[in-house]
Amino acid sequence: KATNALFSTVVIDDSHHDFFIQVMSNKDRTTIRLLPATDPEKTDAVKQSLAKLCLVIQTHYPEMKVIIEGTVVTVDRPTEQKRHKSLHGLYRSLINNMVVGVSEGHTKELELVGVGYKAAVVNNVLELNLGYSHNIYLGVPPEVKASAEMKKGQTPRVKLESSDKELIGQIAAKIRSFRKVEPYKGKGVRFVGEIVRRKAGKTAAK
Repeated sequence: KATNALFSTVVIDDSHHDFFIQVMSNKDRTTIRLLPATDPEKTDAVKQSLAKLCLVIQTHYPEMKVIIEGTVVTVDRPTEQKRHKSLHGLYRSLINNMVVGVSEGHTKELELVGVGYKAAVVNNVLELNLGYSHNIYLGVPPEVKASAEMKKGQTPRVKLESSDKELIGQIAAKIRSFRKVEPYKGKGVRFVGEIVRRKAGKTAAK
């Protein structure tokens, strides 16, 4: 039996070309205002993505209710069970990522730490020199914009931009896996700002 069921509401305000995320309940109401969207086509992109997400939810979790009325999307959970709360938060986050993706966009930056490491992007193909006997080539999907930055005195960087948070995360993880950071000298591919736990060598440990 449902008692005090919470529901999440996503509001896409076309009149002001602004995106809003609202989490509403009988006890709490929080509004997160995102950057304004200047392109009306972005609103349509959100609606199309939401329609696909709703289909997945209704197929696998029919007890979760997703209602799209114009520019308002409501996610409702039937009970206060832990499982329903988890699904509620999951789909609220997915919708939030969609809106943020088209209004602000998602960005991932990686840096290549190592002598002779290089990166270049040609025709959306990423070329990496990571100290192997051969270069590594990675085709980047058209939904992701990749760029490489080589500055004197700084480590090479690879920047990924996309409206799809899941896709950009997969591409970034794939690039990072080509040369994982080793703990002794810290060489490898890492995210910008990532903290690497270092180990002392055998000589220093004595």
